[in-house]
Amino acid sequence: MAEQLRRKSAFNELGFEATIAALIDEIQTMYRADGIPWVVGYSGGKDSSAVLQLIWIALVALPQEERTKPVYAISTDTLVENPIVATWVQNSLDKMGDAAKAAGIPLTPHRLTPEVRNSFWVNLIGRGYPAPRPRFRWCTERLKINPSNKFIGDVVRANGEAIIVLGTRKAESAARSHVMTRLEGKQVRAKLSPNTTLPNAYVYSPIADWSNDDVWTFLMQRRNPWGHNNKDLLTLYQGASADGECPLVIDATTPSCGDSRFGCWVCTLVEQDRSMQAMIQNDTDKEWMQPLLDLRNALDAPDDRPLRDFRRMSGHVQLFNDKLVPGPYTQSARAKWLEDLLAAQLHVQIHGPEEMARLELITLPELEEIRRIWVVEKHEIEDSLPKLYERVMGKPYPGGRLDDGMSFNAEDIELLKEISGDPLHFELTRQLLSIERKHRVMARRAGVFGELERAIERGFYEDEADAADRARARQQAKQDAADQAADIA
Repeated sequence: MAEQLRRKSAFNELGFEATIAALIDEIQTMYRADGIPWVVGYSGGKDSSAVLQLIWIALVALPQEERTKPVYAISTDTLVENPIVATWVQNSLDKMGDAAKAAGIPLTPHRLTPEVRNSFWVNLIGRGYPAPRPRFRWCTERLKINPSNKFIGDVVRANGEAIIVLGTRKAESAARSHVMTRLEGKQVRAKLSPNTTLPNAYVYSPIADWSNDDVWTFLMQRRNPWGHNNKDLLTLYQGASADGECPLVIDATTPSCGDSRFGCWVCTLVEQDRSMQAMIQNDTDKEWMQPLLDLRNALDAPDDRPLRDFRRMSGHVQLFNDKLVPGPYTQSARAKWLEDLLAAQLHVQIHGPEEMARLELITLPELEEIRRIWVVEKHEIEDSLPKLYERVMGKPYPGGRLDDGMSFNAEDIELLKEISGDPLHFELTRQLLSIERKHRVMARRAGVFGELERAIERGFYEDEADAADRARARQQAKQDAADQAADIA
């Protein structure tokens, strides 16, 4: 079915010019029909570019007095986008804002990013979340959905309603066609379908019936009105696929049009990052991306148990098939991920093209939040992040002082390790000292005993084998109690 949809052209019946003219007229009619603001999803890819160009052409053709309501072009940057694509999109947004002002149309671009506490690296390196997997897909909502939903929600609260204009097409897949067709049956009015997750938000998909070839035909026949180059976009697609097909993923729910995926360079929800591999293989000038691909592949290790704590995030231990369920990354693993990430960033800045000279794979606010989590929440009082940064980057750490009185100097840490005797007892002693320091400066020490008790419970075990044995013993005790209760009943 999907193959048949791809082959069918929306231009067959009326021809290219007449079809575009009719669609421009439709967009103008939809725009003038009410006072509801438009929010256009823009990723810099072919479908969203086509939709935004159509809207731009339609607005420019309207009399000035009819350009009555705002159009927001939103682009969600996860902060782990492929650097080439991220640079492409940012340049496009920069040109778009200036060109819209010059054209006198009420269109403004907005680059959305996740909150620092929700960023990929803060969760993986800071909190120790393992690399995302299909059964633990913690990234999509934090990085993509929340920023766009917050923006749209703000528009709805300010105006009562919002119309979301998307480049989704039925020809993307049979599943997408089914969903779009089903929602068409629930249209609140012609061409407007309800959004399934955002109240008072409606979806308009101008190119829903276009094929893949239709999109490229339009982009090659119509010059980009804000000054970006559509032929360069085609080159970007071709360079990211070994067979020259188009693998760009437009949003979190859009399937790729080949076996490749073009989105977050750290993505471990796919077997391989075929797009980045192809870019490196197809162009020797892109070999500077190799450390990123290596880091992504390291994150996707088939067995990461040696990198993870035997305790869950809460400190408890849990058995599954008589084995402990691994928890977050260990302190040493998190430090190694940060070291490898900073080394990759330095490599790109030195060996990449000029526009990558200031590329930040991880931002200073993210580093500061990771540092806070390590010292304050995980009680890693060594405060090792600044020294790690200086060692890898070869320059002073640009962050401020950690003014919480929780960090210890190197001599104190070494003495504490020597007294503790083994890593687990060192962790426990370190955590107890951190908790005491935190509560020492408080007017009321409420909760201190609860924190101390949880710390002791977490550090109670001799080692991983001891934790597993005790978990099995508790499991057996529960089973014996259940059997005894059943016998009495």
